[in-house]
Amino acid sequence: MKKFLAVMLALIFTCTMLAGCGGAEQGKGFEIALITDKGNIDDKSFNQGSWEGVVEFAEKNKITHKYYKPEEVSDAGYLAAIDLAVAGGAKVIVTPGYLFEVAVYEAQTKYPDVKIILLDGKPHTADNSISKTEKNVASVMYSEEQSGYLAGYAAVADGIKKLGFMGGMAIPAVQAYGYGYLQGAEAAAVKQGLADGSVSVIYHYTGDFAETDTNKSTAKTMYQEGTECIFACGGSAGKSVMSAAAEAGRKVIGVDVDQRYDSETVITSAMKGLGTSVGQVLDSIYNTKSWNTYGGETTYFSASNGGVGLPTIVIGQKDGNAFDRFASFSKQDYDVIYKALSDGSVKPLRTINIQDSKGYASDAELVSGLGLKKVTVKVR
Repeated sequence: MKKFLAVMLALIFTCTMLAGCGGAEQGKGFEIALITDKGNIDDKSFNQGSWEGVVEFAEKNKITHKYYKPEEVSDAGYLAAIDLAVAGGAKVIVTPGYLFEVAVYEAQTKYPDVKIILLDGKPHTADNSISKTEKNVASVMYSEEQSGYLAGYAAVADGIKKLGFMGGMAIPAVQAYGYGYLQGAEAAAVKQGLADGSVSVIYHYTGDFAETDTNKSTAKTMYQEGTECIFACGGSAGKSVMSAAAEAGRKVIGVDVDQRYDSETVITSAMKGLGTSVGQVLDSIYNTKSWNTYGGETTYFSASNGGVGLPTIVIGQKDGNAFDRFASFSKQDYDVIYKALSDGSVKPLRTINIQDSKGYASDAELVSGLGLKKVTVKVR
């Protein structure tokens, strides 16, 4: 009898502990959760931009919110963090980036009553053989080709003729940024009446998204060869480019979020409206009751709905000029090009036909596929 009572007490204690860590938290914990990818919440990139959107919406609407950092950078680690968020009361989970695609594929059926906002990705199996977005998942994508176009246009319109592009890996988002960048440079050169071949671009993929000596050395070499400005489209690799630019007295174009605060070398950034898109989708859940617009769908945020663009404000400066690092390109010039993208009169290509199965285009494929004449490209 004593043994039986001891076992029962142990079971009751265990159940109490489990309830305190998960079950009892349901409905009274943190309602909106964000799971960080391998970066930190203050990475000045995807995590931070997405989290700022969550915080702004949640505080305005008085909704509890929290972010979780996975213990392991893997599909299993991301799913475990989602599990923890659900146990903590999450009814809506924001996952910033394509690294969550496999974890969300699993989570969408595991937690059918939890709404998941997957930024920059689409749910699929680990072997990529099956891709499916359930009704409780909103797949949010961005028209990177448009913000890349704006960056390339601004650089050449400002008088820069020797450009560089350093992308992380040839994934769709990075490819689109690069293709848009080249097309924007071409359009600005045409607008200025420049001769064919007047603008040159060194085009390179680093193979990673890390801040390394190798990436700094690559950027340093490009600057030494005459490159005036590099579009650093590779996550933390951009810090390597900024370091090289500071030493060389050259310029950088940032990516994803406004990176002017990271370095004086950053003249502008090709941004995704991470906070804007997160806020709009959350609004569809809590206020407009229009989740069906996003749930089970892939939605592209573009210039037409504030989803992409260059920075137009300076944080903390009411009358700050976000174009002050350009020699001549102004907010008025920007507004003209932005409107053309917004109303669809300018439609940059997002993809081109290339032979390499890994997505790496050749010089000739970039030139012919994007219709470049004023711009020459050298792939490394």
